[in-house]
Amino acid sequence: MSQAIDNAHNDHHEPSMTVKTIWLVFWILLGITVLDFVIYFMMPKSGFRNFIFIGFGVVKSYFIVGFFMHMRYEKVRLMAMIILPMAFVLGLIAALLYEGGVWSLTKWME
Repeated sequence: MSQAIDNAHNDHHEPSMTVKTIWLVFWILLGITVLDFVIYFMMPKSGFRNFIFIGFGVVKSYFIVGFFMHMRYEKVRLMAMIILPMAFVLGLIAALLYEGGVWSLTKWME
């Protein structure tokens, strides 16, 4: 009977991290970080450069949370319970910055 339970458990087992996957994610993160540094020192200061850094940060956080924190292998409802409140908090921060006039001051600081 325990063998039947083990077989049933193995049939539903999700793929887990392998050493090959860990190294692949490492090289992807390293490549994005090197590209980050190249853009930082080669591109003049601008809002577009900041937008690129934010995009690279989102991509790197996807890989870190998805693979190293094993979120990629979780159920969709658990992922939604974590990601949706974070999206609302980021939206709240953006709205507060907009209402506070911080974004209109960025032209003055450059």
